[in-house]
Amino acid sequence: FCFPSAEHPYSHLIDTLEHGGLKFFNPQKFNDPRYDKLPLSIRVLLEAAVRNCDGFYTKEGDVQSILDWQQQQNKAEVPFSPARVLLQDFTGIPAMVDLAAMRDAVAKHGLDPSLVNPKCPTDLIVDHSLQIDYSKCAIQNAPNPGGGDGPNQSHGPSRSTPSRPPSRGGSQCGGQRGSCSKAACNDPPSSSGQSPASVQQIENTPLLCPFHLKPVSETVQNLYLTVATLLSAKQWCSKAFKNVNVVPPDIGAVHQVNLEYLSRVVQISNGFIYPDSVVGTDSHTTMINGLGILGWGVGGIESEAVMLGQPLSLTLPQVVGCKLLGTINPLTTSIDIVLGITKHLRQAGIAGRFVEFFGPGVSQLSAPDRTTIANMCPEYNATVSFFPVDQVTLKHFKKTNFTQEKLEVLESYLKAVKLFRSYEDPSEDPEYSEVIEINLSSMVPYVSGPKRAQDRVAVSNMKEDFQSCLDEKVGFKGFNISKEKQETRVPFLHCGQKYELAHGSVVIAAVISCTNNCNPSVMLTAGLMAKKAVEAGLVVKPYIRTSLAPGSGMVTHYLSTSGVLPFLSQLGFEVIGYGCATCVGNTAPLKETVVDAIKQGDLVTCGVLSGNRHFEGRLCDCVRANYLASPPLVLAYAIAGTVGIDFEKEPLGVTPEGKEVYLCDIWPSREEVQQTEEDTIISSIFKDLRGRMEKGNTFWNNIECPDSVLFPWDHKSTYIRSPCFFSKLSKEVPPPQSIENAHALLFLGDKVTTDHISPAGSIARASAAAKYLQSKRLAPREFNSYGARRGNDAVMTRGTFASIKLQNRFIGKSGPKTLHIPSGQTLDVFEAAERYQRDGIPLIILAGKDYGSGNSRDWVAKGPYLLGVRAVIAESFEKLHKNQLVGMGIMPLEFLPGQNADSLELSGKEKFTITLPDTLSPRKHYVSTSQGKSFIVTALFDTEMDVTFFQHGGLLRFVARTFLK
Repeated sequence: FCFPSAEHPYSHLIDTLEHGGLKFFNPQKFNDPRYDKLPLSIRVLLEAAVRNCDGFYTKEGDVQSILDWQQQQNKAEVPFSPARVLLQDFTGIPAMVDLAAMRDAVAKHGLDPSLVNPKCPTDLIVDHSLQIDYSKCAIQNAPNPGGGDGPNQSHGPSRSTPSRPPSRGGSQCGGQRGSCSKAACNDPPSSSGQSPASVQQIENTPLLCPFHLKPVSETVQNLYLTVATLLSAKQWCSKAFKNVNVVPPDIGAVHQVNLEYLSRVVQISNGFIYPDSVVGTDSHTTMINGLGILGWGVGGIESEAVMLGQPLSLTLPQVVGCKLLGTINPLTTSIDIVLGITKHLRQAGIAGRFVEFFGPGVSQLSAPDRTTIANMCPEYNATVSFFPVDQVTLKHFKKTNFTQEKLEVLESYLKAVKLFRSYEDPSEDPEYSEVIEINLSSMVPYVSGPKRAQDRVAVSNMKEDFQSCLDEKVGFKGFNISKEKQETRVPFLHCGQKYELAHGSVVIAAVISCTNNCNPSVMLTAGLMAKKAVEAGLVVKPYIRTSLAPGSGMVTHYLSTSGVLPFLSQLGFEVIGYGCATCVGNTAPLKETVVDAIKQGDLVTCGVLSGNRHFEGRLCDCVRANYLASPPLVLAYAIAGTVGIDFEKEPLGVTPEGKEVYLCDIWPSREEVQQTEEDTIISSIFKDLRGRMEKGNTFWNNIECPDSVLFPWDHKSTYIRSPCFFSKLSKEVPPPQSIENAHALLFLGDKVTTDHISPAGSIARASAAAKYLQSKRLAPREFNSYGARRGNDAVMTRGTFASIKLQNRFIGKSGPKTLHIPSGQTLDVFEAAERYQRDGIPLIILAGKDYGSGNSRDWVAKGPYLLGVRAVIAESFEKLHKNQLVGMGIMPLEFLPGQNADSLELSGKEKFTITLPDTLSPRKHYVSTSQGKSFIVTALFDTEMDVTFFQHGGLLRFVARTFLK
């Protein structure tokens, strides 16, 4: 951000912050009552437009349109210049390659290449996309190292990593389900099912990669060498470019690093303070809105455009106000709330709109709750789900990397421009396009079962529902137990004590912190509840098979840090290891006395687990009813010993003194959980992250990269190549060139997606890209994916329209083929395009409705450009893809309403001519002639900026010429 000159059209709005003396644009100085009625997310757009108003990218009319949002929503097209750009590795590499190639082009004209830098601050995350090249590499001396059933593996995968021996001694006898156990009662199962002797044997043996029969460390080293070019290029970018920050390996995925490390809430540059905002090349960039930072996901070309100083163009969005009311049920977990709100918003049909939360219920949500809800945007198709900053947000930042001084400046600024909220004060509520009310008290805790995950049961109805399952005929829920047998109780002995089983008795209880239970607050709730249960004198019956399998070591870390892990262990929920266990059937066999009692009474006993799979008999063949529940509810049912309980009316258990203890007595409050989460987990996570960022990565730090202004291209590399976007780049803008006697490369139908245009997955062995890689002496196992090779234009051009699902009307069947019209031959799309270019024949594409729908990718426009495509004529375009085509200098042309290739009787084999005048303008009609036929098409240039980019041959060439001039 450059300090504005006196000629800035809104210099009269500049104000000085009392706290810190920083300058800022204060929209309140408009003295316009419309500002106070704007949603806060729109106020962020307005501030950015005011600050960046330059008369070209952003005009005064754009500022007025945003200020008049009530009348202009869903109508006006406005620019947005975010404060920063976030790149993940797959999309970051081609962006950096383009900038490096631009430096080469500038240097060829005798100018200083170091002038070429991103204008917008950019963060590139190295460690986002992980590809699994090898698995089970730590298996040694195994009869079947590649996986599958081994001699000691009757259920589930064997464990390759050694586990700790059982804590109370003993060993398991036999490996089959239903076998006896020689271990002491309550002995926890080993996560590997191996005896200590076998563990010792593995620990003293070198671990071999089963694919290469070499030590694992050597295999990993070879993998690093394979991608050395990519890592070296990223290292060079971090040193050569200004405004580029590269986050090294071993830090985290893009949205987590953005959330935990890169977030600023406000930016300070050249003495000015302004709101933080971001666009990122990942759909879950929306997570950041939970912290009051406006941001969403975009494609590679859009991110490059913002990097190079061009604003995003968006239709002024409608904003749905989501009003949260009511008080959260004490038993309702964060996951219940997130999924409940997601369900409401999905049903509301809010695709493409902003959502902004308000109402007194928002204050009950922690910062992690808010970011999780914002992260679910792709699930309910909103652009963003914005939570304006409030006291809860500030409290969260106190535990992160914000100093007290920074927090005071942040709060002072946000209040000065009315971007700070008190959710309890309705006088601060803006006016929205529409308001959806969600009552948080209506969100009750659920379990799923007894046989299918989709059969949800409210916890308050659990007792009655289980009874109905006993009554119903055998089916998705029923067990068909006769009335006279429903009261059956079977006594049995366990470790010398007498117990009793009945229908509904819990015999398996497993806490698993994977997938839907990875939210720290859920596991913390279980831990704090365990602490209160132990302190109240409650126990879990010893015959219940209990276990705790955290999703990662971080879970164990924060359970231990918060001091609750010993209490979980005391109830029998000991950490057994990290991986899939109970939910995939890897449960140690029940005691024989328990199994015998179940069979004797033909009992419908229960397993309760916090995983995501629970089919009938999956946990154990004699356990017919299985329920998915949140971790704290797993504990509750384990303590109760039955699912046939009404928690509101019946006690969980009785203390040794005879006192009845109810669930509400030991369930921790949300305030208690949130306080523990902020004090232990959040601060611990951020402390760990800061430590890793400061320490750095040894391998990354030792990568050799040249200290040069120009990138030293390795011509042997098959990952990175200098693209030819800047070939024959002149200083002057050439006049518009008409398209004469063009052939149609492809004749496509409706709903052609970005997956059809530029596949992102593996490279097929018979594809044009595979032939190229084989010519470079690469074996098929070394092809990698299109995503990994985005920095090589030769691979990506050959991968354009290489989808096996492409429906080309020239061919009549799916596949990456087309008709080379002059010869009549059927060829790969790339081979046909190569012939056309060799013969000097321009190309177009004919298509139907919604051309370019789907996920945004940079190569969906770059690929066709390099194939020689000059224009795409379609019935309609996905707006984002239309902008991408313009950004690469390809004309998006639209048939007139009611017309298409069929109504015009086009076969696609004609020669097409589109005559362009010397001066282009937005939304102009042009005549396309085709061997005697003429028809009108509309050029989808929405703004003068679109026209400018097209005349230059695309955004990249436009920016390059700004340096040349």
